[in-house]
Amino acid sequence: MGSTAAPPCHLVAVPYPGRGHVNAMLNLCRLLAARDGVTITVVVTEEWLGLLGAPAALPDLGPRVRFEAIPNVIPSEHGRANDMVGFLEAVYTKMAAPFEQLLDRLPPPAPVAIVADVFVPWTVGVGARRGMPVCLMCPISATMFAVQYSFHLLPPAAAGGGASPDATDHCLIENYIPGTKSIRFADLAPTHTNAILLDRIFEAHSYVKKAQCIIFTTFQELESDAMDALRQNLPCPVYAVGPCIPFMALQEHNDASPDGDGYMAWLDAQRAGSVLYVSLGSFLSVSAAQFDEIAAGLAESKARFLWVLRDAGACSRARALIRDPDAGRIVPWTDQLRVLCHPSVGGFFTHCGMNSTLEAVYAGVPMLTLPIAFDQPANSRLVAEVWKTGVGLRDMARADGVVGREEIAAAVERLMRPDTAEAEDMRKRAALLKDAARAASEEGGSSWKDLTSFVNFVSH
Repeated sequence: MGSTAAPPCHLVAVPYPGRGHVNAMLNLCRLLAARDGVTITVVVTEEWLGLLGAPAALPDLGPRVRFEAIPNVIPSEHGRANDMVGFLEAVYTKMAAPFEQLLDRLPPPAPVAIVADVFVPWTVGVGARRGMPVCLMCPISATMFAVQYSFHLLPPAAAGGGASPDATDHCLIENYIPGTKSIRFADLAPTHTNAILLDRIFEAHSYVKKAQCIIFTTFQELESDAMDALRQNLPCPVYAVGPCIPFMALQEHNDASPDGDGYMAWLDAQRAGSVLYVSLGSFLSVSAAQFDEIAAGLAESKARFLWVLRDAGACSRARALIRDPDAGRIVPWTDQLRVLCHPSVGGFFTHCGMNSTLEAVYAGVPMLTLPIAFDQPANSRLVAEVWKTGVGLRDMARADGVVGREEIAAAVERLMRPDTAEAEDMRKRAALLKDAARAASEEGGSSWKDLTSFVNFVSH
């Protein structure tokens, strides 16, 4: 590293105001703040400052990460799912002015760059006006980013939005867009077949070409096809610094860490690899019919499970459907990465959001996937068909879009059985990706090198 002190590098981080995006940005901030000379100001809305309980509730971020708030100029997080387009519209048009006012009153040292979520595109304009580099962070998979960035290469039905490709179309996108292994036209639905949402996504991507660099939360070895294609096709430096997950906080944990619902103690009492961890996202939720089938499928599978359900009504319904109180535990919250790394956990039933997918990869846990929207269907395809570390449920859906309890129970059995060649192969592949994730993050690894390159890029 050399003996000279690193130059001060003050960054302003602007996450998109949604749970998965905020988490991804904070995880990136954890990695950056561990580097010499780097300090970060994270800018969120007043509502998000309250939701995070920052900084008191995030002590692992350390003293080099501080928070500043702008007024609540966008709709509340609590109603975000009800009007996605309206929420996006507000993020795109209402946040820039208060952000610029905040920049004017930041104490020294002056920031050297803005690090913003790719879906907060107005930051590129702010940076241009102020002569400040803007680096865009991509919190979705590199594969899905590659699809969005090169969407114009797809046939007109896809690129035109409304008359989008048939949701049952299994034609490979790789035939049109390099680096998008196994992704199908069917995986674009529902987000990328909604013309209004697509317009907003394209608007964000029009700014990508004007950014000074792009940072991905994935790591090179996990999505090498997409990363190689993006490094070739993007007009600016590209850095893969993941897995952007809170693994540093995990390493600092000890046995005295809080376990409010006793779930860690319960896991300690279970057989190695015997528990299916069930957590289906913090934003979008499944339909009532699908929820009932999941609960009935878990009961039918006879697998031990730990299920995270934040809603009290959902907890009661799940308990009523499962009946057997010894089948598993239902809790309102868990420290997810800590749970996934527990030796009793042998599978993860997930929507396949990027943060959860990266955590499962880091933990070496095979996945049972039920994606809903955004990049989840593409991530699910990577899990089941490229990495071969899990089983996808989406293609098993009935005509009404619901996956039945028998299919769920059978898939849980496929994932969790200790004695089949298929399950053993998934576990072996998951273990290899676990090793790759840790190697990438360690000094000299691909992500460590890219993070070093990024810090050097913005510091000089």
